[in-house]
Amino acid sequence: MTWNDEVDPSALALRLNDARRERRAVAPLTSGLPGLAVPDAYTVQEEGIRLRQADGERVVGLKMGLTSEAKRRQMNLDSPVYGVLTDRMRVAAGGVIALGQAIHPKIEPEIAFRTSRELRGQVTRDEVLDACASVFVAMEILDSRYRDFKYFSLPDVVADNASSSLFVLGEVEHPPRAMDLTKLEMRMSVNGALAQSARSDAISGDPVVSVIQLCELLARRGQVLPAGSIVLAGAATVAHMLQPGDRVRLDVEGLGSVEVSAA
Repeated sequence: MTWNDEVDPSALALRLNDARRERRAVAPLTSGLPGLAVPDAYTVQEEGIRLRQADGERVVGLKMGLTSEAKRRQMNLDSPVYGVLTDRMRVAAGGVIALGQAIHPKIEPEIAFRTSRELRGQVTRDEVLDACASVFVAMEILDSRYRDFKYFSLPDVVADNASSSLFVLGEVEHPPRAMDLTKLEMRMSVNGALAQSARSDAISGDPVVSVIQLCELLARRGQVLPAGSIVLAGAATVAHMLQPGDRVRLDVEGLGSVEVSAA
């Protein structure tokens, strides 16, 4: 679709930004704009990030979404997308998630990278590994601004910054070539009981491939992956709905663990 007087990306971004700040769910954008396309939805996402930057937030990285078959089935969607991470979205390892500041938060197990060099366009696996200073365990807390948080379109997800809300990073970082990143066992427990488990190749077949896909997606927008970026490679399993009192721990073979609580 082409933007016109009736379809304003800034207005759509403001609608979603207000929903986030006021902690209220709204109807998916495509319920009123069925022709909303993914490239236009990324324009809405970018406008939303500009609103957050105007409020003093600083972009620190990006996240990939819908990278595992389990997650695509859960959301009834079929293509990877990306969202933007800011400094205010980070929760300290061992910290507490305030559920009263969320709409319907879910948590999922991830692997994260930190870049030391810029990456752009079509890149190889070796180029990604060379450009990443470290790899580490992470969890992302999703919180869609849409009602129901289950069935909506790809443009809706993209416009809503890929449902990003918060993230927590492990405190120990490892060289990305120190282990086979495709064969790491990942176990997420809630209150001491195993809630989700998968191998790291559930993430795009290889978490490094998620970074390759991210660079390709950014290139379509004329953008690059900057040096010093945190990259969440995507969830290995379906997301777990958080409840007050939940204590969530993720253990990843070779990478260590990270914990966070909900209140």
